[in-house]
Amino acid sequence: MARGKLRIYLGAAPGVGKTYAMLAEAHRRVERGTDCVVAYVEHHGRRRTEVLLHGLEQVPRGRLEHRGAGFEEMDVDAVLRRAPAVALVDELAHTNVPGSRNTKRWQDVEELLAAGIDVVSTVNIQHLESLGDVVESITGVRQRETVPDEVVRRADQIELVDMSPQSLRRRMAHGNVYQPDKVDAALSNYFRPGNLTALRELALLWVADRVDEHLNAYRSEHRVSRIWGSRERIVVGLTGGPEGRTLIRRAARLAEKGAGGEVLAVYIARSDGLTAASPKELALQRTLAEDLGGTFHHVVGDDIPAALLAFARGVNATQIVLGSSRRKAWQYVFGPGVGATVARESGPDLDVHIVTHEAVAKGRGLPVARGSRLGRGRIIAGWVAALAGPAVLALLLNAVDLGLANDMLLFLAVTVAAALLGGLLPALASAALGSLLLNFFYTPPLHRLSVADPRNIVAIAIFFGVGMAVASVVDLAARRTHQAARLRAESEILSFLAGNVLRGETSLEALLERVRETFAMESAALLERAGDLEPWTCAGRAGLGPPLERPEDADVDMPVGDHMALALTGRVLPAEDRRVLAAFAAQAAVVLDRRRLKAEADRAGALAEGNRIRTALLAAVSHDLRTPLAGIKAAVSSLRSDDVAWSEEDRAELLEGIEEGADRLDHLVGNLLDMSRLQTGTVTPLIREIDVDEVVPMALVGVPEDSVGLDVPETLPMVAVDPGLLERSVANLVENAVKYSPPGQRVTVSASALVDRVEVRVVDRGPGVPDDAKDRIFEPFQRYGDAPRGAGVGLGLAVARGFAEAMDGTLTAEDTPGGGLTMVLSLRAARPRPEPPRAGQDTAEQERQPQ
Repeated sequence: MARGKLRIYLGAAPGVGKTYAMLAEAHRRVERGTDCVVAYVEHHGRRRTEVLLHGLEQVPRGRLEHRGAGFEEMDVDAVLRRAPAVALVDELAHTNVPGSRNTKRWQDVEELLAAGIDVVSTVNIQHLESLGDVVESITGVRQRETVPDEVVRRADQIELVDMSPQSLRRRMAHGNVYQPDKVDAALSNYFRPGNLTALRELALLWVADRVDEHLNAYRSEHRVSRIWGSRERIVVGLTGGPEGRTLIRRAARLAEKGAGGEVLAVYIARSDGLTAASPKELALQRTLAEDLGGTFHHVVGDDIPAALLAFARGVNATQIVLGSSRRKAWQYVFGPGVGATVARESGPDLDVHIVTHEAVAKGRGLPVARGSRLGRGRIIAGWVAALAGPAVLALLLNAVDLGLANDMLLFLAVTVAAALLGGLLPALASAALGSLLLNFFYTPPLHRLSVADPRNIVAIAIFFGVGMAVASVVDLAARRTHQAARLRAESEILSFLAGNVLRGETSLEALLERVRETFAMESAALLERAGDLEPWTCAGRAGLGPPLERPEDADVDMPVGDHMALALTGRVLPAEDRRVLAAFAAQAAVVLDRRRLKAEADRAGALAEGNRIRTALLAAVSHDLRTPLAGIKAAVSSLRSDDVAWSEEDRAELLEGIEEGADRLDHLVGNLLDMSRLQTGTVTPLIREIDVDEVVPMALVGVPEDSVGLDVPETLPMVAVDPGLLERSVANLVENAVKYSPPGQRVTVSASALVDRVEVRVVDRGPGVPDDAKDRIFEPFQRYGDAPRGAGVGLGLAVARGFAEAMDGTLTAEDTPGGGLTMVLSLRAARPRPEPPRAGQDTAEQERQPQ
């Protein structure tokens, strides 16, 4: 029996319409005459979804008992007996009630597919097993109901059911997803705009990758070699030369011009491994490509143009970026070059860009080894073997006649030994001395520097050539070994410097200490001066060496610009070490400049903020503080006046005005003092563990009665806060909410636990605040919209956020569903939340989420 086909409706979150789309598809199939049944669909009380179930045949569900309660699950046996052409199975990641035929619903679906039944199902992106950690980091909720990615990837069709976060939140606010009593909690926690946006991006990217896989499989199955430009893919051909970084940056700029552009850097290596490419340069180019969002590929191929084109067509690339050839003009006699060949054979569907660079026509060149790297001890031993060895061997051979061939082999062995010990020059000396001794003592005519037999001349020449060849190989191997070790050490050092540059972690003193340790010096110092005639000053130092007044006093000095130098004491460094030392010196100058720029920026920021605060304070004193003072003075003057006989009601009203004005002054001055404490950094919270329900009610003192509704459960975890700062923050939030709430609308203060945080939410039904102004309302002396005069100086929210951040908390603003503004004060819980009960509760009821 042929296996059934699986179609999945994938969504980013519950409520986007997956079940609705599945039922609509079922009605279309039934109208076409397809035998389609509902094996299991949960409408979760959504009226529109429930209506779509009408007219569709539903297979009776199986009923199971678990821990004294009854639950309904899909009856797999009943569906198999019914044997429809298509079965609708909702919630693919659902965990079945213990005692069911299978543990997971996707296993039930596998049985239906194996029986030849087509299945249409639904799943949310957060239920994919590989995305569990990502979803938890976004939402703070660990999804315990998951489905293996491979199950979803094997689906014959995957259709994305998409909806913008704003539309989904509106659907929820209208009661189309959850019951009204659950809407506020859902919108405030899992269904926040940021969470929904991130989940939507995950779903879109996952489906895009799936589409890409289908496209590549189709092209491979149908042997499509022609480029299909579904999106811009740019292949960068690298040679390992310094121009590679220029090409990668150019390709990245090309990719940015098209939506979804992708950069693939590829290096073609010959199969014999012979290459002039620098491993260090290739590593840098790999890092650059990855930093710019591309990928790096290493391909083996002897025909470089053919391999590059095959790779480009294999990844469905649309463009190739190559650099202008570094070959000199006379080298073109050997062929047109890679760039010209690729451009000629690319065809009409693949564009080739030839990019100029600084190394054009400068030749490729190989690194030149300089000097011997064998060490003084080995060189001395080599010279001893080269000079004494042939003489001692000649004395021994004078006593024994072994024949000319054996004599030459023994002298050759001495030459090889000299080469192994001392390298090229001792081996040449040994070969020359051995040739003379062979000619003088063992080649007829004896004891004369002449050769009678021409064949002996050839033998001596071969002897000398073999000696030279062995010496050259040994010397070259020694130099290559030294170069490899040195390049590895340099790469590690430069990698350390690059990492510090990217992370910005190293202080100047730590960097100088690293310089001192790297080069085994006694001390390292960075010296600078303001001008050519100014004295040198020490910007930073490390080590125990004597203080330096001039770079010339040091054993090693590395200039950095005109007025800065890195000075080291302890020993004189060889010239080859100065290249790495120059990198350290440049990094030290960058660290010093960064430190000074940061200090200047901090000072400038503090001055600017201070000026802004002082300006706003003067404005507040001249406007907002004058109003209550004028009212108090007018009331007092009226009471003291002898011209008017005030009634008791009038006197009481004037006294009430004086009291209100004094309260306003007290509140304004308190906020000004709190803001000054925050600006000067003198707020020192006294953190201790306390229950939220002990502090929040105290913050409501002073607000009108019946204007605030309180919902703070006693079962919340304790929070680590300063009670005084928390009370002042909540009081400011409540006062602000009451001020902007319409008459007759109560402000709601609630609290809930979320992972390791406790959130206090102050909800009003006022006019609300646009998204672009939600951050500005927390700035000092900001009043949103047409706030009336006398509404305060705009410090309440700024003080509340400052106190929250001082306690390691956060304060943000969100829209209230249905209109208004919600202030979310997030606080650190004093201890982790207890694990949810596992035993004694039904896992299906705990974990099931509406689809």
